[in-house]
Amino acid sequence: MLRLVLSGATTLRRDGWSDAPVAIAAGRFAENDAPNADLSGYRLLPGIVDLHGDGFERHVAPRRGALRETRAGLFATEAELAANGITTGVLAQFWSWEGGLRGPDFAEALCADWAEMRSAVATDLRMQLRLETHMIDDYSRVARIAARHGIDYLVFNDHLQHDRLEEGRRPKQMTGQALKSGRSPDAHFELMLGLHARGPEVAAASAALASDLSSRGVTLGSHDDATAEERAAWRARGATIAEFPETRVAAEGARAGGDGIVLGAPNVVRGASHKGNVSAVDLVAAGLCDALASDYHYPAPLAAVARIVSLGVLDWTAAWRLVSEGPARLLGLADRGCIADGLRADLVILDDDDRVAGTIAGGRVSYLRGDAAERLIAAR
Repeated sequence: MLRLVLSGATTLRRDGWSDAPVAIAAGRFAENDAPNADLSGYRLLPGIVDLHGDGFERHVAPRRGALRETRAGLFATEAELAANGITTGVLAQFWSWEGGLRGPDFAEALCADWAEMRSAVATDLRMQLRLETHMIDDYSRVARIAARHGIDYLVFNDHLQHDRLEEGRRPKQMTGQALKSGRSPDAHFELMLGLHARGPEVAAASAALASDLSSRGVTLGSHDDATAEERAAWRARGATIAEFPETRVAAEGARAGGDGIVLGAPNVVRGASHKGNVSAVDLVAAGLCDALASDYHYPAPLAAVARIVSLGVLDWTAAWRLVSEGPARLLGLADRGCIADGLRADLVILDDDDRVAGTIAGGRVSYLRGDAAERLIAAR
């Protein structure tokens, strides 16, 4: 663990940029008389808190049906997170009828491997379960796994194509989904029809599960809300985070209800949603965003901040808050998100091209390259 003073750099603190040194000891920001590392020419910013990312899927299941490497894949994921300035990373694991790497058995195995390896890395790796709402028979199993492994974040999803199922038609892309799940198209269709038929049970069952989980300190959210009414219904069940609202009215409903709003950083980088939903940049400009998440691409949070600043939507202080202090607050992590005495020593070192030159998580180096590496090593 580092005991070091970082001087010469420009540091982003709560109230803006500062030239004051940053001291680290015992995993915290704390004044001390440790050796000095000159980081002139670099900028120091709070470590990125990524509260929803499923980019790890390519690491833990690099080829469908051919290779599954959950433990090695998780270590590879941590390295990628660190290289992108992420010091707290939430792995958004599906619990879905889609099967394969998004199915219940894979999710349970991944959670077990994650629980065993997470203490061996510097990055604070956390787990989120993305539960498909209509899989009611799995609710008790999900609750047991969350309790067993200390999973403290769950989001309710519903990706069934209800309009087509209601008409007895096969959903779009169903054959491909069936193959991924290991089922025949007919068996997969029957499964989805059966899940769709349980719609009337979802409200009461999900409310009961949410009550159980929230009583044990699990943070709850809903995913892809399309209307204010949808958001209000989930809020009433205790799901107070709105992940990736699909429309402005849903985001406005979340804000009016005091909910946290999470948007996808790739949406900001692209300038639009890949699914045709509301523009994240527009919502950020309207003050309808508390956190930007990597979603499917770990470099996206840093790139999204740079784009928001370049467009003049927010300055660095306000934009960076969306990837540090904002998500930390939504997760109830009061010990991080800012560079301030007493807080967890999480920071990212940026060069003058806005590239990550180093990452420190909990006072431990998780990533370091080039000249910044030479300067820190020389100071030791």
